Amino acid sequence: MAAQPVVVNATAKHTASVIFLHGLGDTGHGWSQAFSMMKRPYIKYICPTANVMPVSLNAGFRMPSWFDIKGLDPMAEQDEKGINEASDIVQSLISEEESKGISRDRIVIGGFSQGGAVALYSAFTVPKPPLAGIMGLSTWMPMHQKFPDVVKSNQATPMLQCHGKSDPLVNYGFGELTSKLIKSFNSKADFLSYADLGHSSCPEEMKDVQVFLDKVLPPV
Repeated sequence: MAAQPVVVNATAKHTASVIFLHGLGDTGHGWSQAFSMMKRPYIKYICPTANVMPVSLNAGFRMPSWFDIKGLDPMAEQDEKGINEASDIVQSLISEEESKGISRDRIVIGGFSQGGAVALYSAFTVPKPPLAGIMGLSTWMPMHQKFPDVVKSNQATPMLQCHGKSDPLVNYGFGELTSKLIKSFNSKADFLSYADLGHSSCPEEMKDVQVFLDKVLPPV
């Protein structure tokens, strides 16, 4: 990673963690501010920032990116090596929380857009004990053609997927296809949509995120 994750620390005894990855061209700062406004005192929120790299979708322009994006079509060529490397970053962040005494069943991973794609892929393809929850906002499943054959974990982990019906970048139909795919191997995946939401977040969505986090990471 290009920088240390932006962290919103627990203000009471730390008993749970949320790891959330930003979208293309962003940093961890924006999402850390969003979580700081809805934080629970026992939860630590970790918002890493991706390395700066050239992105094919944007004519090779360098920006924070978890992997190279070659196109927004579901059948576009995909950066398998980069996706796997980004997945390893997520797992290293989880391992760091485990080393501090937070078990995987008290950790939620998620992300927005490209960050959500990494979170989804990492959650389902790494053979580890289940997490507390998974979140994907305005996102898609990378290397979807390999699923469900590559699924190795979290088949019964609660998952929240949210998508705006007016999204001009990650088409809502792509979100629907992703939801259908995930529901074929995960029995606890929910898909929520927002009529006027584009490729961003909104108060209604963040309220749903809070409800989800309260459910899967209750105080102990």
